Amino acid sequence: MSNGNLFKRKKLYSLLIKPAGPDCNLGCDYCFYSAKRNLFPENHRHRMSLEILEETTRQLLTQGDRQVFFNWQGGEPTLMGLDFFKQALLYQQKYEGQHQAANTIQTNGLLIDNTWARFFRENEFLVGLSLDGPEPVHNRYRHFPNGAGSWSKVVETAKLLLDSQVATNALVVVNDYSAEFPEEIYEFLKSLGLTYMQFIPCIETDPERPGHPANFSVPAEKYGDFLIKLFELWKADFHEGQPSTFVRNFESLVFAYAGLTPPECTWHKECGDYLVVEHNGDVYSCDFFVLEEWKLGNIREKRLIDMLNSALQKNFGQRKALLPDECRRCPWLAYCRGGCPRERGYQPEPKRNYFCKSYQRFFSQANAFFMEITKNLSMNRTRG
Repeated sequence: MSNGNLFKRKKLYSLLIKPAGPDCNLGCDYCFYSAKRNLFPENHRHRMSLEILEETTRQLLTQGDRQVFFNWQGGEPTLMGLDFFKQALLYQQKYEGQHQAANTIQTNGLLIDNTWARFFRENEFLVGLSLDGPEPVHNRYRHFPNGAGSWSKVVETAKLLLDSQVATNALVVVNDYSAEFPEEIYEFLKSLGLTYMQFIPCIETDPERPGHPANFSVPAEKYGDFLIKLFELWKADFHEGQPSTFVRNFESLVFAYAGLTPPECTWHKECGDYLVVEHNGDVYSCDFFVLEEWKLGNIREKRLIDMLNSALQKNFGQRKALLPDECRRCPWLAYCRGGCPRERGYQPEPKRNYFCKSYQRFFSQANAFFMEITKNLSMNRTRG
């Protein structure tokens, strides 16, 4: 019996593509992806070939949904050079047919100049720029391999992108230090004109103490304080019922409260809605689980749509619902969904989310507001 008869087949609509693998021109202390070099010991320099690029593009556009997303990440994807991305667009045009391709790129911003900015604007790229906040906050962990801070260059890039009318989001890693400065970070990003923000809690394992978070990970209690303060700042910037800043974490929860699928997979009931394609064509279940046990195959040998709907990927997705009784009794489960599985593993069995208490405090504080937003949206749809 085929997998398609066992469960509803998922549609292929999004890939996270690592064209330069784990390679990067920064040496951030909290980077979780740099260690993936161990998966590719045959090369010290990792670059996607045009053959792999074309095959990835062909498969996504011939097997995918009507609109598909090419999400370029790393490492640092701009290490591939601008010509690589120009070729990527040519392949997209070649195979697009009745499909529509959209591109996003996550970058540290170091290589971005006027030519890159013009390319992004003309081709409607959405740029996620890694910027942790004001200079002391950003430079705490985001520095060059020689230890020099990267803040000045990243801020220069932020201004260039915004001046060039490139759609730009700020990607902020919340760590043990930055969690102390939610207001400073939020107001700083606003002052630059970065009113689209996403906050990513840092939780990594200490290699010397398995089962314990690394020192730079944000403590659970601090993250709860950070979320609540950030929520209050976001809420205060509503005008006539509409937000003037867009925090993806909270925008996604509006979907969850409305009974819709949130854009952010943290709040999904299951995992496994997208795939990761590494520089050599290897395909994995998730960005945070690029591990041998979750390797689905290689794009030169298997079809993306089949890997997305494979038994291994289905198993990966369903693991998220394996929650302790405490979670099943929680009033916030319909919105939290147990959080991201990578945030588990720091508790005794059965595994509870490291940020569980943070989320409970946050939802207790924010629930009434989200309920009101959802009610207003429902009323507006009814009137329409």
